[in-house]
Amino acid sequence: MEKNRKSSKIVIYAALIFLAAIWVFPILWIFLTSFRAEGGQFVSYIIPKQFTLDHYKFLFTNNSSYPFLKWFWNTLIVAIASCLLSTAITISMAYVLSRLRFRLRKEFLKVALVLNMFPGFMSMIAVYYILKALNLTQSLLALVLIYSSGAALAFYIAKGFFDTIPTSLDESAMIDGATKFEIFTKITIPLSKPIIVYTALQAFMMPWMDFIFAKVIMGDKVEKYTVAIGLYSMMTRDNADNLYMAFTAGCVIIAIPITLLFIFLQKYYVEGITGGSVKG
Repeated sequence: MEKNRKSSKIVIYAALIFLAAIWVFPILWIFLTSFRAEGGQFVSYIIPKQFTLDHYKFLFTNNSSYPFLKWFWNTLIVAIASCLLSTAITISMAYVLSRLRFRLRKEFLKVALVLNMFPGFMSMIAVYYILKALNLTQSLLALVLIYSSGAALAFYIAKGFFDTIPTSLDESAMIDGATKFEIFTKITIPLSKPIIVYTALQAFMMPWMDFIFAKVIMGDKVEKYTVAIGLYSMMTRDNADNLYMAFTAGCVIIAIPITLLFIFLQKYYVEGITGGSVKG
């Protein structure tokens, strides 16, 4: 019996190691490629024969054709603004629909569920002409509005989390004279750190990954590009072999702010799971 238990653990650990290797390999490959001194988009080996920092230097130099630093700051500004707005909208919306009972609430939830089934790019042309009518095309504000406005329909996961928080906490606080706003800020929010962290991370990552909406809105205005459009513009037929390593270097740099935000928010995620504000 004990022998079978040990053998099953070995199999499980081996499977986990195998899956971890599959997950880590693309990241490791991109990281090593960003330091490869040899040219060429595709090579038959993984570890570079010679290492160099020239590809990172290329991205951080003032290049008029590929102003990576400008793209990076554009994306960072949009990511921070849309993260704050999206998180506030999503959490507020989810809390209201979870805790308050009002007329047409169930109908609204059904409509929101149906609308969530349609991919966002179906509204791309309509959104573009609305922004054009408001003279907001080719601006970072347009991207912030798009990423933030979509948060109103992305509340189902947060609502499900709020549904798991006992309503008896709200009732006890109301008996003690607390208002709904005080209940939300002093009880619900401290208990909801995991879902807030999840929502913030999702909202922060979107501008770094989105290409379709950003490309349609920005058009040919290179100085307003985000990193997703900018890096893709490097991969033309003429430049792919020469700039492929700089492209992978840009991918590595993109991961830095997302990783730093996750490290910073991770402690709040753990605190929310292990207790929150109900300690007394």
